[in-house]
Amino acid sequence: MEPIAPSGRQLELSHADSTVTIVEVGGGLRDYQVGGVRVLDGYPVDAMAPHSSGQLLAPWPNRIAGGRYPWGGKTQQLPISEVKTGNASHGLARWSAWDLERTGPAAATASFVVRAQSGYPFTVAVTAAYALGDDGLTVTMTATNLSAAPAPVGMGAHPYLLVPGPGGAPVRADDVTLTLPTERVLLVDDRMIPAGTQDVAGGPFDFRAARAVGPLAIDHCFAGPRRDPDGRARVVLAAPAGGGSVTVWMDEAWDYIQVFTGDTLSVDERRRSIAVEPQTCPADAFNSGEGLRVLEPGESFGGSWGISPVL
Repeated sequence: MEPIAPSGRQLELSHADSTVTIVEVGGGLRDYQVGGVRVLDGYPVDAMAPHSSGQLLAPWPNRIAGGRYPWGGKTQQLPISEVKTGNASHGLARWSAWDLERTGPAAATASFVVRAQSGYPFTVAVTAAYALGDDGLTVTMTATNLSAAPAPVGMGAHPYLLVPGPGGAPVRADDVTLTLPTERVLLVDDRMIPAGTQDVAGGPFDFRAARAVGPLAIDHCFAGPRRDPDGRARVVLAAPAGGGSVTVWMDEAWDYIQVFTGDTLSVDERRRSIAVEPQTCPADAFNSGEGLRVLEPGESFGGSWGISPVL
């Protein structure tokens, strides 16, 4: 019997000179290349997704403090998936097998049903429709409450982006010029749980006007995105002169953006790429209620985000 790839079935989308690989495990992104140049810091076919690389996050993104939250007059307790901080992290769907369906040469849908379980007694269907086109990759995510009672739901995604420099080799985070059009940054405690907010104006996390990341370590959630006339917020990562850029855009469903420069990763991975994570709510929304969607039985919500490289 042939061994099964840790990320399961592989499905490649292609358009012009671009290719994207989505995977069965987690329904996420493993690879994205334009003209043979990688714009996603993914992983090999014989590896598990490291550090949530490319994964889809549902029914919550980021962390829930201690895995506990009150609901319906009871305290729900989720399994602790981030042992270092004692939190429940990044939802319940990223290590499960999703159904993949090709809908065209450059389009596919990944779908999964989060079953009612200890700590999350709700049944929620999640779909991600992928489409690769002239303007890059578009991902449309939708959550639907299949339960007989209201269900708390949040979603997110976790792509790490490589910014191609001259010749196509990626530049390190220090050399990336970042445009991050947000007004506030969430402050966190030692467990990475929000403990207040702060205006970015004039501070180290003010990237409303493009500037180099430099040595700044970023592992923060940003809120209050400025949107362009089309309703999209755009985070732009650009290489020095002669290199390319990668834009992560998101529509009105995504009011929070986690940015991570990878400073806690291994020496080889550290600051090699930058994660830009669209989120419908911040960490610990099941407790704070901030940005949390409570879906009535049969109700759906969702939105689109995407990656647009310019090489």
